[in-house]
Amino acid sequence: MSFRIDRLVAADAGEVARVHRASFDDRLPWLAGLHTPEEDEAFFRDRVFADCEVRGVREGGALIGFVAFREGWIDQLYVLPHRQGQGVGGSLLRPAKAAWPVLQLWTFQRNAAARRFYEVNGFVAVRETDGSGNEEREPDVLYRWLRR
Repeated sequence: MSFRIDRLVAADAGEVARVHRASFDDRLPWLAGLHTPEEDEAFFRDRVFADCEVRGVREGGALIGFVAFREGWIDQLYVLPHRQGQGVGGSLLRPAKAAWPVLQLWTFQRNAAARRFYEVNGFVAVRETDGSGNEEREPDVLYRWLRR
């Protein structure tokens, strides 16, 4: 399935933060509540939109998923839980893959659904950590994709 992907701007940070929190808390409930909604929105507005190109998919005017990427990296990719498994995430990968011949990203080792998604979309796990280097202190895995 193909979705229309639009460029998002810092004014969309609140909506992006809500999609992030809904997806994050659904897949990683043991990490829920790590930040307040206001902290999430400020992070996206001040850091993610400053450093990344952000694209999103809307349905009926409401954001259902987004990707934030920069040279060589996907920093964020989240889809609302009820829309996962329907092609939204794969569509969101397309602009990043078109922009850069090599992409890397981090995800948590325990997020089996995300790991399957990235592997199906051509990413290969290249390194695992014990989580001591991330804010959540959650073991993570580095994935890499190479354009062929």
